[in-house]
Amino acid sequence: MMRLRLLFLIFPLVLISCGPSETPVSRAHLDSILYMGNGTEPQDLDPHVVTGVPESHILMALLEGLVIRHPEGLDPLPGVAESWDISSDGKTYTFNIRTTALWSNGDPVTADDFVYAWKRMLIPSLGSKYPDMLYDVVNAEEFNKGIIKDFNLVGVKAINDKTLEVKLKNPATYFIGLLAHYTTRPVHKPTIEKFGSIDTIGSQWTRPGNFIGNGPFTLNEWKLNKVLTVKKSNNYWNAENVKLNEIHFFPIDNTSREDLMFRSGQLHVTSTVPPEKVEVYREQYPDTIHIDPYYGTYYYRFNTERAPFDNKLVRQALSLALDRKQIVEKVSKGGQSPAFSFTPPDPNGYYPPTSLEFNPERAKELLVEAGYEEGSFPNFELLYNTSEGHQKLAQAVQQMWRTNLGINMTLANTDWKVYLSRQSVGDFSISRAGWIGDYHDPKTFLDMMVTGRGNNQTGWSNQKYDSLLVEAAKSTSQKQRFDFLYEAEEILMDELPIIPVYTYTRIYMLHESVKGWNPNLLDSHPYQFVSIEN
Repeated sequence: MMRLRLLFLIFPLVLISCGPSETPVSRAHLDSILYMGNGTEPQDLDPHVVTGVPESHILMALLEGLVIRHPEGLDPLPGVAESWDISSDGKTYTFNIRTTALWSNGDPVTADDFVYAWKRMLIPSLGSKYPDMLYDVVNAEEFNKGIIKDFNLVGVKAINDKTLEVKLKNPATYFIGLLAHYTTRPVHKPTIEKFGSIDTIGSQWTRPGNFIGNGPFTLNEWKLNKVLTVKKSNNYWNAENVKLNEIHFFPIDNTSREDLMFRSGQLHVTSTVPPEKVEVYREQYPDTIHIDPYYGTYYYRFNTERAPFDNKLVRQALSLALDRKQIVEKVSKGGQSPAFSFTPPDPNGYYPPTSLEFNPERAKELLVEAGYEEGSFPNFELLYNTSEGHQKLAQAVQQMWRTNLGINMTLANTDWKVYLSRQSVGDFSISRAGWIGDYHDPKTFLDMMVTGRGNNQTGWSNQKYDSLLVEAAKSTSQKQRFDFLYEAEEILMDELPIIPVYTYTRIYMLHESVKGWNPNLLDSHPYQFVSIEN
């Protein structure tokens, strides 16, 4: 603790400019530029391909869907759709597109833009990781899986340029909230097809000078591994109420460097806080450090198609040998809660099973039952992406498994893009992972573990689990739906293709000049509500 306190004598916390030299933050109230730490270099800016949080932050600036989230309570607000109607049976949605909604090049945003975008997301040849986001739509799943070939049979249709009709298989109370997610936002067809076809991945359409969006900002500059900047769009339908002129997203995967950048006036908001500084900052800068509830779970993913992790007993043993309480108290240190289920407790009334425990003696017994006497377990690798937080947790897990089970493993640290690529092709034994709810419902967690889903990436499959998710989707009763989801999660926590570690909190530093940045469970901060003030 003394050493940490001495650091502040060397590097004082700079909340606003002090001394003769100006900083980006001290000038920001004049320039209306928001400087954000964004965790890591984005994989891409294609909303139908990317899956990460850093990308979602940028896409919130560049693209707007039918609805946006309220900056405080997350209730859906009109976005591109100025209004909508829902049929009495809850299965037909009619969206009225704003006549003032424009693309950044001046083209009108139409209902056909959404039809095209949703077709692109669902077309099998694109290989989107998120097609299941639209599986509530009539025939969306069937089209995505190649069971039907005619997209006209999918329940999304442009009645005219400004009217979009969506038909669901069953009523879904969460559907409107789901439509705020970036995967459901429109893309500009002429630009997509200028640089390729509807299912081309990695083309130049997402680059500065090419990107055509419909959000409050336009893509200005992208310097790889340095900064990505966006500028206010004059063609945005609500431009007169957008107070920021620019946002600069900095890909900083070194938490100590990000912390220093904040303290030296180069950032308004950080992506995280070094764990060793959380306690000190809470004491000395309570108005600057924020620890907010966050609807997400940190976990480890097994490759269940690779021995010995194809054995459920092995996976259960490794879970039992993890002391989650010690991890949140001694390693992460950010107010997280030990995770004894995949889904976090839900204020809407879903309370997940809590069967996971710390029991190293039983873990040893299970390894023996699996055929591994002491000292015989093969060495393996744990994959994680560059971050001090991920590294410290991986080291703690490494030590726990060595101490409690006599197991040795190596740690593999890669950058974000390599990490994603290796997971995608199954080139790992165990990898770190995290899931933040795409919308506020346990379905957003449990759906991803259905057989063959793009974000499953474990190779795990369970027919009973899959059928329970189908029954939950058909249910018109919230209680009955939650009962099906609970039963499914019990199967998941018995089979353990993943090991939940802790329920997230969102820990970050926020400069006092930033207004309109409100804590919420999804860490969603629509930039049209954000401003910089003295």
